Amino acid sequence: MKLLDVHPRLPVSDLNRTADFYCEHFGFDCSFLPEEPPTFVILEKNDVNIQFYAADAESGEATGNATLSFKTDDATAVHRELEKKMTIEWGPEVYWYGRREFAVRDPDGTLLIFTEPTDDPPTCLDE
Repeated sequence: MKLLDVHPRLPVSDLNRTADFYCEHFGFDCSFLPEEPPTFVILEKNDVNIQFYAADAESGEATGNATLSFKTDDATAVHRELEKKMTIEWGPEVYWYGRREFAVRDPDGTLLIFTEPTDDPPTCLDE
């Protein structure tokens, strides 16, 4: 079996709010399915593709129970930009496995980790 790519598809409570968040803060391009009201959106930036759909409120479908990890070439620069706009959950820290990482949350509570490889010594020894 050969896998070529993965495109997470996550439920959200407010599709427009989620699309606005990712487009405004991270520069994603947005493609809604042509429905009124929209129930599905694909967000794309470079080679990253994330899909969101409107959670079924009647069934009590949970939202915000995911973690997305974004590889970046400069986590420190991304951190500097985002700390002006939103709450940083943790980091940036350098971990024992050779990565500098920090995290924020989207409006539904999904944890977004930004990560880059580094040879810097660890600043966090949590395993």
